[in-house]
Amino acid sequence: MMGNQPQRNRRQTALRLFAREFYESSLPDGGQGEFDPRFIVTKLGARVNRMYVAGVIERLERRDTERGPMFSGAVRDPTGLHLWSVGSFRPELHIEMEELVARFESGDRFLMACIGKSNHYTTEDGGFRCRMQMEDYAIIDRDVYANWLVETADHTMRRIDALGKAQSAETTDANALRDAGVPADLIDGLGLAMNHYGDWDAEGYKVGVLQALSAAEGRVVSFEEIEAEPDSATSPQEDSETEETEETSAEPTPSPNNLDMEAVILEIIAENAGPEGIDYDSIMKLCAARGLNDEDSIEDVIYALRDDKCEIMEPRYGWFLPM
Repeated sequence: MMGNQPQRNRRQTALRLFAREFYESSLPDGGQGEFDPRFIVTKLGARVNRMYVAGVIERLERRDTERGPMFSGAVRDPTGLHLWSVGSFRPELHIEMEELVARFESGDRFLMACIGKSNHYTTEDGGFRCRMQMEDYAIIDRDVYANWLVETADHTMRRIDALGKAQSAETTDANALRDAGVPADLIDGLGLAMNHYGDWDAEGYKVGVLQALSAAEGRVVSFEEIEAEPDSATSPQEDSETEETEETSAEPTPSPNNLDMEAVILEIIAENAGPEGIDYDSIMKLCAARGLNDEDSIEDVIYALRDDKCEIMEPRYGWFLPM
């Protein structure tokens, strides 16, 4: 009879979250029964069973095992790397993975959106490591990626706000968290998270949200800059507003020197990168040969080109390739 058979739980909604929130997690939950879902509880209280992530492809390789081929890779968002794998038990993805590996090894770089299940493993020294078992993926454009960044930032800020309310509660009891204003869907996760992770400051996660929004907004601004024509004519009643606009826009808009530096560095990387890229020290030397000697500013531009504008990538530490 059906009543005597184990019941499958409903499929979990894929949560949007940035890499840092996931890889800093160390709390598994659930999975006691045969069909019980397994979760990883983040420091912000997200109970992650299925996840939806996106970023620039940074690693991709095939490995042969006793059970058959498997694939592992990583995509980078503004906060770090999402590690994922496609096991031998997902043969329906293998042909497409082979094609992606060939593209990646040929030097092609692209943006990916991935959906999969959260997973973890323990290292030899007892460390807790998170990764995703991929279920599906898509190659996406920058607009789709920008939308993902904005939506994920919104979800993350909601969890940060809930954490603040939970930290003001008298206890981590569900009733106390509810009274503190914690949303119903985050009560269980935050109760577990606060008991496991203790008291901590989410400021670093807020910085990640700002970095993501900056990356998303940067794409919008770049399109506006291409399409907009300068207009020097201003009516008298707009004089005061113009002054305020100039002061406001002065902060996010790079100065001509910064724009020149960005163009030079991008040109250096594009012209001098080999199959494996160009190393950091060589970039610095070539910049110096062109009169750019401020190493801190050069480094800032390199990481902006990598994380904010996605015009270069870092396939391995200290080596850079144009997208």
